[in-house]
Amino acid sequence: MFYRITLILISLAITGCKSLAPLQNETEKTTNLVEEKADHSQFIAAVVTADDPTDYYDIAKVTPDNQSHNHEQAVYGDVWKRIQAQLTFPIPENRRLKIQRAWYAKHPDYLNRVAKRAEPFLYYIVEQIENRGLPMELALLPIVESAFDPFAYSPGRASGLWQFVPGTAERFGLRQDWWFDGRRDVIDSTKAALDYLEKLHQQFDGNWLHALASYNSGEGRVARAIQKNYRAGENIDFWSLELPRETDAYVPKLLALADIIKRPHKYNISIYPITNEPVIASVEAKSQIDLALAANLAEMDVNALHKLNPGYNRWATAPEGPHRFILPIDNAKLLESKLAQLNPDELLTWVRYKIKSGDSLGKIANTHKTSIDVIKTANKLTTNTIRIGDFLMIPASSIEAKDYQLSFNQRTLAKQSKIENNSVTYKVKKGDTFWDISRAHNTSVKTLAKWNNMAPGDPIYPGQELKIKLSDNDIQLASAPTTKKVNYTVRRGDSLALIAQKFKVSIKEIETWNKITRKRYLQPGQKLNLHVDITQI
Repeated sequence: MFYRITLILISLAITGCKSLAPLQNETEKTTNLVEEKADHSQFIAAVVTADDPTDYYDIAKVTPDNQSHNHEQAVYGDVWKRIQAQLTFPIPENRRLKIQRAWYAKHPDYLNRVAKRAEPFLYYIVEQIENRGLPMELALLPIVESAFDPFAYSPGRASGLWQFVPGTAERFGLRQDWWFDGRRDVIDSTKAALDYLEKLHQQFDGNWLHALASYNSGEGRVARAIQKNYRAGENIDFWSLELPRETDAYVPKLLALADIIKRPHKYNISIYPITNEPVIASVEAKSQIDLALAANLAEMDVNALHKLNPGYNRWATAPEGPHRFILPIDNAKLLESKLAQLNPDELLTWVRYKIKSGDSLGKIANTHKTSIDVIKTANKLTTNTIRIGDFLMIPASSIEAKDYQLSFNQRTLAKQSKIENNSVTYKVKKGDTFWDISRAHNTSVKTLAKWNNMAPGDPIYPGQELKIKLSDNDIQLASAPTTKKVNYTVRRGDSLALIAQKFKVSIKEIETWNKITRKRYLQPGQKLNLHVDITQI
């Protein structure tokens, strides 16, 4: 069997143990986009000069055509230097840009944190931009979009380095299903993002600022803003358009980053270096494979493998693909060599399951953490009808589900666990909506979704469990003493056993509280002191 290995020009570090160590020793946890993006909302520059009308020019048709595309052959040892040499957008000295630049300059630790996260992917992105002859400023866009976190997920349902929403992702051919999300796959999403940006650039007559604004807020909104200004006889450059607040800051953020990367010494910034050298390879497994097995064959940790291949939602690749893995070169060679010695049916663990009364394909799929379609395909079923006593072959993970820490389910559980101690679990009922549930629990749809690693527009289904964080008042009520002292008057026919059963206490406790023994008969009218948990009766 032939397995093809392709060098991918992504920089991690120099080959060998040095390149692998940062992956295996990585301890930084995957975080939500809301936590990872730079929060500029509260930042106010100490001194911001008034806008200069001459600053409001637009970068209408700046192109890198006059640049050499052989920068990988230059003497740059650092990818940032390679980027720096190709930044061409003029930087206007207006208020909006100064605010963003001042924020980045004041937070160098943030930039270095993002640079470390970009390390596996930035070289590849730079290569793709150069190959297309696009402005190198676009290589900085994932900093603004996702802080270079491929697992980033926004309240607006945008996902991945380039923050594609489902609809736009579908337009540009990114696969999204139970097994795989191409929005998080670095290779697929980078191609789609650059395709989209090229389309926008052409649509807006070569105006890169309009194209970038459209990438953030949609081409329709920017086109309407341009049309509105045009009809009013006003300027139609980006700085003059009436756009959403987020978009007003979006383009200045990118330009501010470009200015800082181009002139780091001016702003006293020393950014984390990334080797300007390809050290990553792509291996095609050709058929469905357990991620844990792939990691074992490549002699690396499964979560280190998953971090480089964030498009995989589950414990295995999808039955029909893709089956591509991005790995450090040495690990890729190991995987390629060992895959060549295995047959496709050895790449998954299979369970032989006997159908029982009450079983359905949905129930069986849920139990085995797979999908109905996978079971049907594996067993050549054309309908959902199954018979008691028949056997099904079901693909199963080779290690425990909890050990696939970056799978969709485990990331959701990790998000929910952050509020575990101060939360309740709500089981979704038929007809429930995010709005209904959030209103019933006195919170917002956006907050409820965030607690559960979701977006407000994501579907929910009956039986799904949602974590709901308790308010401070709820916590106080929940932590308030629930045991109350009750003075109980014995009635005719009472016994210690009946009283204990009624108040959910033990006979021994009643004896201790009242200094009596069960050998003595209770008398009607007798008073007993009971300490009762009022939540249990």
